[in-house]
Amino acid sequence: MRSKDYGNDVLAGDWRRPRKGRIREIPAERGLVVEDPDSGFCGAVVGCDKFGVTLEDRFGKRRVFPLTQAGFLLDGEPVTLVRPARAPGGRGPARSASGSIAVPGLRARVAKESRIYVEGVHDAELVEKIWGHDLRVEGVVVEYLEGVDDLPAIVAEFAPGPGRRLGVLVDHLVEGSKESRIAAQVRSPHVLVTGHPFVDIWQAVKPRAVGIEAWPDVPRGVPWKQGVLAALGWGDDVGEGWRRILGSVSSYTDLEPELLGRVEELIDFVTAPDHS
Repeated sequence: MRSKDYGNDVLAGDWRRPRKGRIREIPAERGLVVEDPDSGFCGAVVGCDKFGVTLEDRFGKRRVFPLTQAGFLLDGEPVTLVRPARAPGGRGPARSASGSIAVPGLRARVAKESRIYVEGVHDAELVEKIWGHDLRVEGVVVEYLEGVDDLPAIVAEFAPGPGRRLGVLVDHLVEGSKESRIAAQVRSPHVLVTGHPFVDIWQAVKPRAVGIEAWPDVPRGVPWKQGVLAALGWGDDVGEGWRRILGSVSSYTDLEPELLGRVEELIDFVTAPDHS
């Protein structure tokens, strides 16, 4: 009978449950490129806290993963990512809710001509809560539209051009939707229209942050917010429901990656140097 000594065969046994000391622990330093073997998502570390590590791929898409043992591949090698050690005698740089380095004693810059438009007041309040610090650093104002049905006319009225860029965040921007057809009518190198796949911005908040298992399915013909409130037993006050949701959000880790990547993309677009 042959021995069960598999030699150097790295695939032998369960490498996801290694013996202590066999898998390297690597600090999740910003810029480190790793792969999640389960999903195949590969990206650079852009943030790490007690909730997990955030990776960004080459297309700008971000995803948050838990810091599990042997949870990532580094150059094909299974590794365990750990939170980076703080500098001796210090607590490290303070972070804003978006995960960026906070600027102490910040005084907001004079607002630039460039703007970011979102669909509604809830969208604006959520963006402000997570990215407000970053936007004040850059001098970018967020305004809400109350829907995008008149988006082409709104863009024309804004009169985008060099040094006057416009970014627009659209709800439910999926192929074949009404929103996608409206967005396709906007054509300007000084305008970026992007969006998330959720029916409403409420869905961009992770269910676990709100304390629910999942966002309810709402039957066709029922207003989405009212349907959610009824299914969750939260009463019928939309404003109170939103305050409950917004109060559960404290950092970018409470939001879905599909929203995170799009807002970061808009901020980068409206703050980029314009050489036109």
